[in-house]
Amino acid sequence: MIYSNGNFVAIDFETADYGPDSACSVGLVRVLNNQIVSRAHHLIRPPRRRFVFTYLHGIAWKHVSGEPTFRELWPSLAGELKGAEFIAAHHASFDRSVFMACCHAADLSPPAIPFQCTVRLARKVWNLRPANLPSVCSFLGIPLKHHDAVSDAEACARIVIEARRWRSS
Repeated sequence: MIYSNGNFVAIDFETADYGPDSACSVGLVRVLNNQIVSRAHHLIRPPRRRFVFTYLHGIAWKHVSGEPTFRELWPSLAGELKGAEFIAAHHASFDRSVFMACCHAADLSPPAIPFQCTVRLARKVWNLRPANLPSVCSFLGIPLKHHDAVSDAEACARIVIEARRWRSS
């Protein structure tokens, strides 16, 4: 499915703490026919004020205290995901767990869209190891501001696009 010509959305979450329901930022990048057609970034007010990962992403409670909760943001997120064949994420198990935990905590039903992992894709297509996001981006020449949700999501989208081109050449 990852090599179809349809559309997909690349996603990246940043979390405030170790709880998967603590999303504090999300980046979404939509791709249609191997072209990025939209980018979106949202700050999210997590359920707890405690931030453990500010040192990674630079987001603290003061940045999100006035932002919408995941539940309040959901109509916008659902609209941005509408029609996607799949959701691409680097270490998809992490982003999927955050997505599902946030939906569960907000008493929302997540859309039945499969997740595809770009770590696995990079290992399969280019046999890359390590296949962390900075390494894959360096290999492919993709610009990256790591732990910025929209930059990470765009890098993920570009990995899928490059894999499609690589496979078709």
